[in-house]
Amino acid sequence: MRLDKTTAVITGASSGIGEAVSSHFRREGARLLLTGRREQLDSAQPDDVYLPGDLNDEAFVESLARQAAEAFGTVDVVVLNHGLQVSGPLTEMAYEDAKNVLHSNLLSAFLMMKHFAPLMPATGGSFVLVGSRLGMVGKPDEVLYSAAKGGLIMLAKGAAIEWASRNIRVNVVAPGLTVTPVIEASFQRRPDPQAYRAEREGQIPLRRLATPEEIADAILFMASPESSYITGAVLPVDGGYTAF
Repeated sequence: MRLDKTTAVITGASSGIGEAVSSHFRREGARLLLTGRREQLDSAQPDDVYLPGDLNDEAFVESLARQAAEAFGTVDVVVLNHGLQVSGPLTEMAYEDAKNVLHSNLLSAFLMMKHFAPLMPATGGSFVLVGSRLGMVGKPDEVLYSAAKGGLIMLAKGAAIEWASRNIRVNVVAPGLTVTPVIEASFQRRPDPQAYRAEREGQIPLRRLATPEEIADAILFMASPESSYITGAVLPVDGGYTAF
């Protein structure tokens, strides 16, 4: 029960990594406020609070923080797992798509940190930002997504220093390619899904994709007292992809 009597907010909780994080945190004793874009969350449990909405909207984020304060009083852990990926050549990327990628991955995280840091108790708290291996390496057709996730890393590092005196830790978990419904669907859109999957796995030193549970294990570690002396860090969970 590493999160016993802990209150936690998890964004992007509808499926994939967010759903796995919710399950891990629940198992470890945390009380949960979950948010996502879906109107209903099938995986939510009776003791969970689920509030759907758009984290690009500051009014919604303010409302979310207010309802978290009403439900819990203080918030110990915030996991920022939401995001949006739009791929394509840089010169062909529509400006609206570029804005959506930057807002959904970076500026919405800023809004969550801005409004939830004041809810953390005097003893401190923990933000865990879910980045990406592409925040540390460049890749064709992913330039804006890489820029957003790279910005997320620096947002975390800066906030870690700014809030260190309050014992608020801020860290990044950077997953590699993970078997989520979104990724599985993207594979199925290929002419030969199995061949494409094998090609992508061949680019990873461990020769396989991550499971959502493996990413959730790392997030749980960064949120728990076991990482109490870690802040401003980036933990790649990518099968060695960024070790090249």
